[in-house]
Amino acid sequence: MNNFAFSFTQTTPKEINRAIAKRVRDVRKRRKLSQERLSEVSGVSLGSLKRFEQSGEISLLSLTKIAIALRLEGEMKNLFADVPFLSIEEVGDGKDGKAARLL
Repeated sequence: MNNFAFSFTQTTPKEINRAIAKRVRDVRKRRKLSQERLSEVSGVSLGSLKRFEQSGEISLLSLTKIAIALRLEGEMKNLFADVPFLSIEEVGDGKDGKAARLL
């Protein structure tokens, strides 16, 4: 028996990346920064920044640099910080002492 269950609500990696890029672009615009200025203060090349905002493609290091330049480093530091347990088995395997939270 196949245990694979397809969900029509799942998003693709490309969709997630584009959504993140849109959020970053929105913050950049809200902070009144041009792409050129954000490139300068973040140390990320203008080409990489433009490609990211258009396609969502960027290295993790460059995304972190952009987040720091936009004062969003806390968002990056907290990525995956509060991940819920998916099963009771994970609760038993947990070593961090935090209270279990099931999806």
